[in-house]
Amino acid sequence: MAQQKPSGELVLRTLAMPADTNAAGDIFGGWVMAQMDLACGIRAAERAKGRVVTVAVERMVFAKPMKVGDTLSIYADIERVGRTSMTLRLEAWAQRYLSDVMEKVTEGDFVMVALDGAGKPAPIPAE
Repeated sequence: MAQQKPSGELVLRTLAMPADTNAAGDIFGGWVMAQMDLACGIRAAERAKGRVVTVAVERMVFAKPMKVGDTLSIYADIERVGRTSMTLRLEAWAQRYLSDVMEKVTEGDFVMVALDGAGKPAPIPAE
């Protein structure tokens, strides 16, 4: 069986630290989700050429735990662009501590809306 590979553009890499753990010693799912939201904001703002906000997380599937010392890599694909909103598919992958092993830990669909200077929905420019 071939090893699965990340899908999308690498947007963010960070290190899972002890302060990010729950009582069982695993990294909080909320910490992983926050990193995904950061990456989504970066990629969506690049596409919108301006300010964006998260309006929904339509789906989130946690497959494997993150551990202290793992490097978290977030990949993003823009799935759909509407007039003022876009949907991005995000994948979070763990490079296991001191190894070359990469495993997908979670994925989700995030909806972002572009905003103008007054905080109102703004049209997303054509590419």
